[in-house]
Parts: sequence; C-alpha cells; structure tokens
Amino acid sequence: MPVYSFLEEYDFGAKTIIPFVTHGGSGFSDTRNTISELQPGAFVSDNTLSLSRNDVAESEDEIRQWAESLNLNVEDDVPDNQSDTVANTTADPHSQQTLYLWEEGNVPATTEYTQNNGNYADDPDFRPYIVTFPVPEGTDVKGAALICAGGAFQFRSDQNEGTPVAQSLSEAGFQSFVVNYRLRPYTQEEGALDLARAVRFVRKNAESYGIDEKDIAVMGFSAGGILAGEMLLNFDGTINGTALDAGYVPDELDGVSADAAADGMIYSFYGRLSVASKDVEKFAASDLPPTYFCYGTRNPFVREFEACIEALQEAEVSVEVNVLDGRPHGYGYTENWIPEYAKWLENVFANN
Repeated sequence: MPVYSFLEEYDFGAKTIIPFVTHGGSGFSDTRNTISELQPGAFVSDNTLSLSRNDVAESEDEIRQWAESLNLNVEDDVPDNQSDTVANTTADPHSQQTLYLWEEGNVPATTEYTQNNGNYADDPDFRPYIVTFPVPEGTDVKGAALICAGGAFQFRSDQNEGTPVAQSLSEAGFQSFVVNYRLRPYTQEEGALDLARAVRFVRKNAESYGIDEKDIAVMGFSAGGILAGEMLLNFDGTINGTALDAGYVPDELDGVSADAAADGMIYSFYGRLSVASKDVEKFAASDLPPTYFCYGTRNPFVREFEACIEALQEAEVSVEVNVLDGRPHGYGYTENWIPEYAKWLENVFANN
C-alpha cells in the first residue's frame, strides 16, 4: 500500500518505472498491472524481484545480483584511445568500433562547468562518441541507421533504446550506429551537432560500409527523436559547429553533408520536450525526409504526436504511422515494431 500511495501522489508521466523489490505476498501477481493502471503513461518493466518479507534478511546476495543485473550504473564504453575519432579512423565494416565524434580540444559549444555539481549524467570531460554495429557476414546490406536513445536529455537509455535496437537493425541488414550525444547542461542543439557529425562519418565511409551514400536514416526515442528532428530542421547539409561556436575550427569531415533519407520518431516528434512543433511553413521549407512514427495509445503525448503528424502531412512530408494499442511511453525495443520499421526503411531507401 505505501508503494501504491506513492504512485498515486507522484506523476511519472512519460517515464520508465525502473524495477522494484517487493515481497511475494498475497496479490503480488497483480502488482505490475496495478502500478500500470496507476501510471498509465509510464512503461513498467517486468524485471522485478519477488521476495517473501520473511526471506529478505537472508537474501542479500540475491538482491545484490539482481541490482547489478539492471546495469543502472554501468560506465560508458568509451574509446580506448583519446585519438580514436571519426575524422582519423578507418571505418571497419566487420568489427565493432567505438569512436569519438570530435577531435580533442575542438568540440564545438562546450560548457564552462568544471565539476559535476548538478547531478549530470556526464562529467565535464565527456566527449560525444558512436558505437558501430556492423551487419553480420552473409546478410545483405540495405543501408544505415543512426540511433539516439531517449532520456529527457538527462541520461541515455541505452539498455532499452540503444544497443538492442542497433543489434536488431544490423541483423536486418542495416549498418547501425548508436550515437552517444551530449546531455544536460547541453541542449538539443549541441546534441544535434553530435548527430550531424556521426551522419557525416557514415556518409564519408559509405563505400566501406557497402551502402549508397543516400541510404542513411536517423532515428530516436523520445528526447532522442526530438534531437534527430532538431538536426534535420536546423543542422543538416553542411552546417557545422560554427553555427553555435565561432571558435570551432571546421575540418574535412565538415564538408560532407549531414542530410538523411529517413527519420524514425519512436514515441517522439519534431519539436522540444513535451511540446511538438506544428509549424507547417518550417516543415515545408526544411525538405524533411519520410518520417516513421510509432507510439502507444496510452502515451500522455498522443495529441502532440497527432498534431505534429497533421502538420507534416499538410507540409506534404511523407509520413508512416504505427500506433500500438494500449502501450505507454518507453517500451523501447519491445512490442515487435522493429521488423515493420525495417521494412518501411528498406522501401524508403529503394525509392530514393
């Protein structure tokens, strides 16, 4: 009952309720459904640990193993070498690579904070980077997809919206890249520059990756989708770091276009956190690519999705919509939407 009372008083909105420890008493089987009813817009993970209250004292090892399995405090797998960047490293289409997006000392629009005193997910020395997920040998290559996990620009939900999505898309024939963009205290604009840089790397190495340079998609979940939309609206083409930082020194990679042929909005939209853009004129002027929307009917932002889609259609942007009945925000790689998205993406690339 204390858990239920807490959930009734606190609005989780479009968040993921992380797994919890509960005792396996009467009614335990209904706990997850009850929490889902109390928080209809939140995604409730099924990775729970059930313990009888009488066994808690003797279950220290089990609880520790369960907590560690959640990977809530896993350190980022950053590049081994500070000089491993997208500008100076040869793309390897057969092995996974982890590469910084910017050269050390030349990251545009860096903040001036020197210590992590704001509960930020990343420390001041964080450098944005990508992780590659090559198409398995023997699988036909169909194009490339760059993935931005969500997290309200406060964290990157890689376990749910990054790595497993990249793995699935690579198995479906898409060279996949997880983009670890900047978070608070940065804005979606700096993150859009990070994504644009990643797109340029993929396009520059299109031949190595076995793709047509036009067949590149960006996609994101929640805040990650908003970031992808920011890039497509304001930081595509050859717009580089000087747009936000006059001291940034452009390099050869900045001469490569950051345009994308498709956009995936997974419970997301063009706009900013919580508020979708309905700017028909801006949409029409931005030459936006075909956009795929996927969201659930229990998402608290359904009206924002619908309004954004309507404005895009009025601007004559090609839109595909996949609505999942009864699903909330934050379902990530679950719900079997990825195969349909992959088919849509293949069709978009085939008609480029």
